[in-house]
Amino acid sequence: MKQARIETTLVLVGPGQKEARRHSVMTEEEKKNAYNKTVRNQKIKKAVFLTLVYLFLGIAALIVLFPFYYMIAASFMTQDQIDKGAFYVPLSSLLEQASYNYSNTLERLDFFSHVGTTLLVAFSTTILQLLTTILAAYAFARLEFRGRDVLFLFFLATMMVPGELLAVANYTTMSNLGLIGRNQTYQQAILVMILPLISSSFFIYLLRQNFKQIPDELYLAAKVDGKSDWSFLWRVIMPLASPTLITITILSFISSWNSYVWPSRAVNKNEYQVISVIIRTGALEADGPLGTKINMDAWQMAASVLTVGPFLLLFILFRKYIMSGKGRAGIKG
Repeated sequence: MKQARIETTLVLVGPGQKEARRHSVMTEEEKKNAYNKTVRNQKIKKAVFLTLVYLFLGIAALIVLFPFYYMIAASFMTQDQIDKGAFYVPLSSLLEQASYNYSNTLERLDFFSHVGTTLLVAFSTTILQLLTTILAAYAFARLEFRGRDVLFLFFLATMMVPGELLAVANYTTMSNLGLIGRNQTYQQAILVMILPLISSSFFIYLLRQNFKQIPDELYLAAKVDGKSDWSFLWRVIMPLASPTLITITILSFISSWNSYVWPSRAVNKNEYQVISVIIRTGALEADGPLGTKINMDAWQMAASVLTVGPFLLLFILFRKYIMSGKGRAGIKG
């Protein structure tokens, strides 16, 4: 009986072990297939997602870059080609038309004279704006005085005020100072384009945040060495904040160079205007009497290329400094 029972047990257990082993092998295969299927689905989803992202970025790039392409292309066209909506220039007439458009732009718009005025305004505004920004940012970041935080909040609040409202206030102020009027001189025109722009709440905020990141231990060590706040600012903080200062300098200069709304309202005579305004108003007058449009649009485009091109190149060359400067101005209370 014992032997039969043992044999029976062996018969019953043996096939079960084989079945369990076979079931175990099938389970591993199923897991492997399921894993491969999951990985394959994830790759498909990632490929679809990246395709949609690149498609969206490509469309966005075309929307952004097309005006620049058309500006360059139109600067080589005739007025008739522009009026007909052409999007490219025949190579046969490219050099001839380019020479005609750009030479007339330089001559009829008095291009270099207005570029000189623009450079004077841009350099002066940038230097004064940089000076006021450094001093105000240091005061808000390091000096202790009553009402500091309230005053800083006021500065931040001014960033929410539309520029059009500020233009109205600035126009009234400049008029009361006698800088705007029919008998406006060249010196008054330069001053009226500079004075309202020598302070920027955004740049003060940007630099103040950078100054706040500098360790207090450096300030205490400078005080132990007998340095004044003025010496600490120029010898310690300024070198450390140089990336942000470079960013502010570039952005301030570009903003002044591209200024249009304020100069067009505050300056009465075209001969005193900056280049961004004269591209529009000067081109309208360059062709003489109304209805004698020779190549006005092409000249405007040529002037735009000459005006915008150098600063596009400037931004491309210094984009690393601009982005690093903004990154260093992290948010700190």
